[in-house]
Amino acid sequence: MNLDDIYAPVKDDIKLVEDRLSQIARQDIPLLSEMLEYALLNVGKRVRPALTLLSGKFYNYDLKLLVPMATAVEVLHIGTLVHDDMIDNSATRHGKPAVYRSYGSNSALLLGDYLFSRAGSLATMTENLRVIRRFTETLMTISGGELREASISFDPSSARDNYYKWISDKTACLFVMAAECGSVLSGCPEDQVTALKNYAQNFGLAFQIIDDILDFIGDQSSLGKPVGSDLSEGAITLPSIIYSEKHPGDKLIYKIIVEGDKRLVQQAVDKIKGSDVIDECRAIAHDFYCRASQSLDSLPDCDAKSSLRDLVGFVIERNK
Repeated sequence: MNLDDIYAPVKDDIKLVEDRLSQIARQDIPLLSEMLEYALLNVGKRVRPALTLLSGKFYNYDLKLLVPMATAVEVLHIGTLVHDDMIDNSATRHGKPAVYRSYGSNSALLLGDYLFSRAGSLATMTENLRVIRRFTETLMTISGGELREASISFDPSSARDNYYKWISDKTACLFVMAAECGSVLSGCPEDQVTALKNYAQNFGLAFQIIDDILDFIGDQSSLGKPVGSDLSEGAITLPSIIYSEKHPGDKLIYKIIVEGDKRLVQQAVDKIKGSDVIDECRAIAHDFYCRASQSLDSLPDCDAKSSLRDLVGFVIERNK
């Protein structure tokens, strides 16, 4: 199954989100308009806005509320990527130079701030206090999570717990916001809002683990960035953590993360790919997939429910 099939219940409405993104990119400041087009258009799989719309499909599907919210989720997400690439000194994003590489760090910083503000403005269009509060809390969680991660030294004994907390703060929380806001705006009963939040939390964790696996086993043309980018940028992800746990006498990961010896990155990638670490990581991601799928059991049967279940399955099986 491909994404077009999975998105079928909301396919036309995702196009409305794309139209909103195109409108946002049309500004009377030429540089701003150019940068917005560069960052916003023709990038990514639009998983987060699709999640917002699908979560709103169970009851009162009001596009006047859901399209601005779905757009807000995507604009917030892209804003975090613009800033993340600067922080991590990432060279590429979606197969092209990162925004700060093309336009400079000062302009990229301002673009990220603009995107956060624009996303907030879109969220306020719902006039729903809970949704607006969840939006602001999510932005705080993402920012706080990055600061927390930057302050933690690499320690194999606590690295796995720190990793789960980090990907919950940087990835899963945005999925949770998308699902919660979509369901709240549609008038879901509270127990079903909770079910969708649990689904999104586990979906987000599975999504990030698969992303981190692909950083080791993918190829540059598919990933849109060099293999081993996470290690090169000093990020300790689940494959590296499990490798360190299984080989406590091997200081390879420590030398890369703590001592900054990037010459060892390819060696680490080869060792991890040649071990059973990737299979173990996939098993963990599959466990989160099962939890996400089970969270949907209490929801009414409909095409959106099937799509939400298939969406996690698609993520688990993807290889690029």
